[in-house]
Amino acid sequence: MPRVKRGVVARARHKKVLKQAKGYYGARSRVYRVAFQAVTKAGQYAYRDRRQRKRQFRQLWITRINAAARQNGMSYSRFIMALNTPL
Repeated sequence: MPRVKRGVVARARHKKVLKQAKGYYGARSRVYRVAFQAVTKAGQYAYRDRRQRKRQFRQLWITRINAAARQNGMSYSRFIMALNTPL
């Protein structure tokens, strides 16, 4: 079985990772091994935080609606209950 030389494939993969790590500090943007770890971790944080962002915005909206409802003498839960009851 002939030997497979991966020069082109490896270089392309390394280039892709280093391009993703552009703007990172120090070795994280220059050394493939470190850059790969940084990009992988960044991906994990991005995945987690896309979900957290939805939670945080909902929390913010509830806080704002509650504040506005209380200015009008009503709690958040009563306001939502009133919205959900049919006319």
